[in-house]
Amino acid sequence: MDYADAVAFLGQWGCFQQTIFFLLCASIMPNGFGAFSLVFLADTPSHHCVVPDINLTEDWRENIIPITVVNGKQELSSCSRYRLDVVRNLSAQGYIPRKDINLTDLEQEGCMDGWSYSKDVYQSTVVSQFDLVCSEQWKQPFTSTVFFVGVLFGSFFSGSLSDRYGRKPILFATMATQTIFTFAQVFSKSWIVFVILLFINGLGQISNYVAALVLGAEVLTGNMRVLYSSLGTNLGFAIGYMILPLFAYFLRDWKSLLLALSVPCLIYTPLWWVLPESPRWLLSQGRVEEADAIVRKAAKWNKVQAPRVIFEDCSIKKTKTQKKQYTVLDLFRHNSIRSTTLLLCLVFFTLTAAYYSLSYNTSQLHADPYISCFISAVVEVPAYFSSWIALRYLPRRLSVIGTLILGAIPLFLIQLLPEYLSSLSLVLEMVSKYTITTGFSLMFAYTTELYPTVLRNTATGMTTTVSRMGSCITPFLLSLSAYFKYLPYITLGTLCVVSAFAALFLPESFKRPLPETIQQMHERERLKCPCITRDETSAPVELPDSPV
Repeated sequence: MDYADAVAFLGQWGCFQQTIFFLLCASIMPNGFGAFSLVFLADTPSHHCVVPDINLTEDWRENIIPITVVNGKQELSSCSRYRLDVVRNLSAQGYIPRKDINLTDLEQEGCMDGWSYSKDVYQSTVVSQFDLVCSEQWKQPFTSTVFFVGVLFGSFFSGSLSDRYGRKPILFATMATQTIFTFAQVFSKSWIVFVILLFINGLGQISNYVAALVLGAEVLTGNMRVLYSSLGTNLGFAIGYMILPLFAYFLRDWKSLLLALSVPCLIYTPLWWVLPESPRWLLSQGRVEEADAIVRKAAKWNKVQAPRVIFEDCSIKKTKTQKKQYTVLDLFRHNSIRSTTLLLCLVFFTLTAAYYSLSYNTSQLHADPYISCFISAVVEVPAYFSSWIALRYLPRRLSVIGTLILGAIPLFLIQLLPEYLSSLSLVLEMVSKYTITTGFSLMFAYTTELYPTVLRNTATGMTTTVSRMGSCITPFLLSLSAYFKYLPYITLGTLCVVSAFAALFLPESFKRPLPETIQQMHERERLKCPCITRDETSAPVELPDSPV
């Protein structure tokens, strides 16, 4: 008897399961806030050099900032002005700019007295607060990079910690990290302090999502597990994402926005006394009595009668094997597990790079950043419904391959369209984002289904860590358009095609129970990768507690 059979008497959608489902989905909403909050916090308002209050004629005050051409449009220079001492002398002598003086002949200087920032869109941002412009402009994209590096490290360590100390403690620890350090950023007195706090905040960002995903996937069973892993968690993220531009629209000061995104998270504190630890994880650690108590409590919530003995014959009962502590290295000890891990890392990396590249690119589709952000979020909702339908009715491997191919085709077609069909280019890009988002959400559920309980969170954390490298390269990938306009699309499309081929060699998990032991993972059927020549039959399958 496996875990799902042992708890089948609870049903799939009782009061217990409904509570777990909705509370965990709600706990994911702050990730929607955090993932894209830098769109507003670190945006660069229009700016130009400050002109000090000195004796200048009105004509010279209006013309002291040079005119530059940006994307075919004339704009005031952001980083220079005509030399103030020269302009002051010319003004005092009665010369009129453009009439008596050719402005292009005047020497320019930097913004010696600081910058004046437009407040048409924002009252203030991190960029205007710490003057991250001109010679300091590199700090603006680097701020996003620091955040994603924090997310990367959080993904790497949280998986192993969750497998060792439990799903519930890590879930609440990462939620606390996210809330506390988002709040602390409000009091940053310098850019250095801000990015340090942002890095720590990033440690809890995706880690919270992964911990909640795994906890729900292990507590829920059957169709409800699929519904939660695909539609539930992703809609929780999308709701947070859609609420972000609403908050930002009414709170246009970066400190006020951070307060609004952090303080409400305190309402999650009482969930510690409501959400249980994963019974699957407790059984994998040999803590049968605690798992039994949780399931009996669930039976009372669902108003069903629990059997006298629940886990006596369960395949995850307490044994010497289950006391072994597993680490990231166990993902690479055995040939079949190593192959699965490397293939998942490649596919996840590609989908993450494509998802964030298209998300940040589509955020520039409209002149209003609030509308842009909302459109980018809304597109994800039908994608998540598609992911849920695919997880319920289609094989996992086929679904992932299909989304990669369908995401690549529009990216290749965009370069073939003439310039005047910009609206069609927009449609193709949105179709690609829809399919990539579908595949991106599929991968979280697919990964949790492939690994046994003792390695599940470690594997999810590992693959998520590698995928975060895809988000880290997003700014550099989009900058390739400076060399060739369509190079980012071609690069992403090629990555999708290569990853689709690699996904052919992943094992299938559709309509199969979650593996509870490493031995069960070895037994999963897969296509043989031609680049792997090692004889799989030589691998030990009877001793999962030994290094394999």
